[in-house]
Amino acid sequence: MTSNEERAATLGRALRAGIEADHEALRALLTEDVRAWTPAFATASLEELIEQLDQRDEAFTDIALDIAPLDVGGDYACVEWTVEMTHTGTLTVGDGTTIEPTNTRVTMHGVTVAEFEGERICSLRQYRDEFAVLDQLGVESDEHTA
Repeated sequence: MTSNEERAATLGRALRAGIEADHEALRALLTEDVRAWTPAFATASLEELIEQLDQRDEAFTDIALDIAPLDVGGDYACVEWTVEMTHTGTLTVGDGTTIEPTNTRVTMHGVTVAEFEGERICSLRQYRDEFAVLDQLGVESDEHTA
């Protein structure tokens, strides 16, 4: 079994690979049958996860990820993270409404929990407030849709 520090570093590399759409790194870090859950989607395999990550729009650029590992034991790793990004492309929300680029720098906070099978991640759960980004872009709360 790897140490807590090594598991947290692996999870951090996986998060960066997801942001950067680095399929090769994801294949090296995750099991083929990795299960993933986020507020936006759930997947049951590595290929499904990659497909979901590839469907993201390109509304945000200049993405910076900051990770703070949390101390956990056993086959788990957990990190708190902050993503800062700039709204430079058209953003489409749940009901099809579009938000034109504002060039606003926004911040999203979250936590990701990973379960390991050996050296690779076999399960991911991510918790984040996606509406916080819309609030920072000036979208009214009653306009939020899932």
